[in-house]
Amino acid sequence: QVQLVESGGGLVQAGGSLRLSCRASGSIVSIDAMGWYRQTPGKQRESVAAITSGGTTGYADSVKGRFTISRDLIKNTVYLQMNGLKPEDTAIYYCVVHGTSTTNSGRNEIRDYWGQGTQVTVSS
Repeated sequence: QVQLVESGGGLVQAGGSLRLSCRASGSIVSIDAMGWYRQTPGKQRESVAAITSGGTTGYADSVKGRFTISRDLIKNTVYLQMNGLKPEDTAIYYCVVHGTSTTNSGRNEIRDYWGQGTQVTVSS
């Protein structure tokens, strides 16, 4: 199985910065992509940023120019540097990893793995 541990959320004033981290561990065979989603009460979870194993990145229009996603392939860790934070960035941020792992029965499984979520609150 695969476990994702997130860290770095918190409370920050508008205009401030935070850096989120998410480390994947367990029976990982390969990782194809890693990314971040966020969700606020009453809304669907939305994609914020993603990065492929080849390093290609993508961002939601609302965060382009302010957020930067990066990853450490050796540590199986993805980061989200958030600058110029706005109150509308307030949400629970979830890490997601798309890849292959070995199940308890010994077979390989391709799927998405989700972190537990970390709260980001931006005050005005």
